[in-house]
Amino acid sequence: MQYGEVRQGRFLTRPNRFIAHVELDGCETVCHVKNTGRCRELLIEGAVVYLEKGTNPNRKTAWDLIAVEKGDMLINMDSQAPNKVFAEFACTYDPLAVEVRGEYSFGNSRLDFCLTHCDGRLHLVEVKGVTLEREGHAFFPDAPTERGVRHLRELTEAVGQGHLATVFFVVKMGQATDFAPNDETHPAFGAALREAAAAGVRVVAYCCRVSPNRLEIDREIPVIL
Repeated sequence: MQYGEVRQGRFLTRPNRFIAHVELDGCETVCHVKNTGRCRELLIEGAVVYLEKGTNPNRKTAWDLIAVEKGDMLINMDSQAPNKVFAEFACTYDPLAVEVRGEYSFGNSRLDFCLTHCDGRLHLVEVKGVTLEREGHAFFPDAPTERGVRHLRELTEAVGQGHLATVFFVVKMGQATDFAPNDETHPAFGAALREAAAAGVRVVAYCCRVSPNRLEIDREIPVIL
């Protein structure tokens, strides 16, 4: 996926989860944060960040914060990006898919994607964006997510009904060596992920090629459960 006009800035503060104050061209600018997660290890004072210019002239904030430098690593922070890059990658991941539908209702949840095979079989996919990294290892989530646990249970139910199901972790950085659930932050998510995998849900993680104005899925990395 490709962004529009992107500029470099310096992170100052984040008074709430929706906005950040950024130094841009020597002036303090209020921008929208396209990630409501905590991101405490990323958004630290002085960090180099990247902003995309919004296209709606009536918006209160003219810029969106989409990426941040963590040491020598660039991490995409746009929470809408994982679904967009998976949509571009879906038929590469599942070559048998002849139709890709987003926002698919199943059970009590709305899952991210439904890939339909030529024989009518359904492949349900829930996509999760990963920004948390420690010493080269990627983890999810960075905050408790009951919604994420519910999605895993829905995928497990789908497998029980004879469908294919995948939880697809988009690791929005290039250098991670592997992926694991963040049991320290949300043990229930890790437990649900292991239960889903044992029931036949595919659990995969892919690193991305990340630049200030582009994000695309690159390579699969090991999942450690």
